[in-house]
Amino acid sequence: MCVTLGNAQQAELLRQRIANAEGELQTLREKLKYLESTEHTPQSFCSSDRLPQDEDKSTTDPATPSWKWTLKEHEYARYGRQLILPSIGIAGQLRLKSAAVLIIGAGGLGCPAAAYLSGAGIGTLGIVDGDTVEESNLHRQIAHSTARINMKKTDSLVQYCQGLNPEVCYIRHGTHLTPQNAEDIVSKYGIVLDCTDNPTSRYLISDICVLLQKPLVSASALKTDGQLIVLNNFPAPRGKPEGGPCYRCVFPKPPPPDSVTSCGEGGILGPVVGVMGVLQALEAIKVIAAGMDTPQWGPCTPSLLLFSASGSTSFRSIRMRGRRPDCFACSASSTLTLEELKSGSLDYVQFCGVAAPINILKPEERVSALDYHKLVRENPDMDHLLLDVRERPHFEIASIPGAVNVPFSTFQMRGTPADESHPDWLPATLSPSAPIYIVCRVGNDSQLTTQKLKEMGLDRAGQRFIGDIKGGMRAWKQEVDKTIPFT
Repeated sequence: MCVTLGNAQQAELLRQRIANAEGELQTLREKLKYLESTEHTPQSFCSSDRLPQDEDKSTTDPATPSWKWTLKEHEYARYGRQLILPSIGIAGQLRLKSAAVLIIGAGGLGCPAAAYLSGAGIGTLGIVDGDTVEESNLHRQIAHSTARINMKKTDSLVQYCQGLNPEVCYIRHGTHLTPQNAEDIVSKYGIVLDCTDNPTSRYLISDICVLLQKPLVSASALKTDGQLIVLNNFPAPRGKPEGGPCYRCVFPKPPPPDSVTSCGEGGILGPVVGVMGVLQALEAIKVIAAGMDTPQWGPCTPSLLLFSASGSTSFRSIRMRGRRPDCFACSASSTLTLEELKSGSLDYVQFCGVAAPINILKPEERVSALDYHKLVRENPDMDHLLLDVRERPHFEIASIPGAVNVPFSTFQMRGTPADESHPDWLPATLSPSAPIYIVCRVGNDSQLTTQKLKEMGLDRAGQRFIGDIKGGMRAWKQEVDKTIPFT
């Protein structure tokens, strides 16, 4: 019995086939764009030996009816749970499939962000990072593993994501983002996730996203707190008020260098940075699925999301203002150009005040860890004070025998030298001429503390030696006791 389709049914079938073809064509264009790039080799381009959009067998087998649906059969099985969401649907999934997303930083933020973007079916996922996997990463950078210690983070993260979704094309950029390579890398992607952990990178990433008109999802985490903001969304040309603010609009000036605390100094709880990375992936998916290439995509109300794992309110959202009319990067008066960026005339390190390790003491005011160890071993009854200025949690993990803990933060809060002529931490039994040695984590805070104690007059006009142990606890582990934990 022969059944003839009506005009309406035939039209619907044609619409489905056209939508399918358009999706395939868009994806193929993206693939061609990457293949024509001289920067990437085919090996680093795709996650498998075949392109994810290779034809299904059902389309080439003459005994099998031609596949007429928008997505491939296995894609309905893989993405079905998100396809049924009104905010995604077929249109949103096709946009995800044709999207190219760049993650800068393959650490605590980048790992969960990459995993969820890969799982969602992003067409192309680029990852930028020049570091290798270390054991200290593993408690929070969950895509890496013990077996992949010393592997490049880009390779490790791609290996993890390939196991999750081999349909995605993964691009490895095994280097740090610099003003010289930023345009070449970022220009190939539609949206950027800043998963770095330092101010210099954040300003650079924001500037290149403004210049190339890319939306930017930025997040950070430290200790038990995190924050997230979607920047340059909508990415209108500079000077257009309908464009979203950039990082410089929110933070025109970088934080003081001495207020910037690393994860190594301040610590980080793994799930906290994981939460922020997951939220970055969520915001990117929302932006992409809404249609970055559609006319209805327009200005969004910017807001800063704050997360606290230890506060009574876990999440708070602060409404932000739009673009600053005097912003260095995105205002109409901005003179920032791609040429200026690539030339290196913008010194992000100098702008953020990031300096080399502190070196403010004279050589005679410092002793090596080995020399101090020999001095105490040869003079076991020597009257002296060893001051450990690391924060209390560091001290409680491990310390040098006989050390007294007075955290560096307490010296930052002290009053004038006159108020500290005899601080409460100074033993009453300590001889006025007994030397004071200061040790910290890596030899920076100990120098500042030495200087502070002399300003307080505790060196008794040169009658008492006050100095630091060069290199701090890291040097103690390297030179004296290799078994002591260094955190």
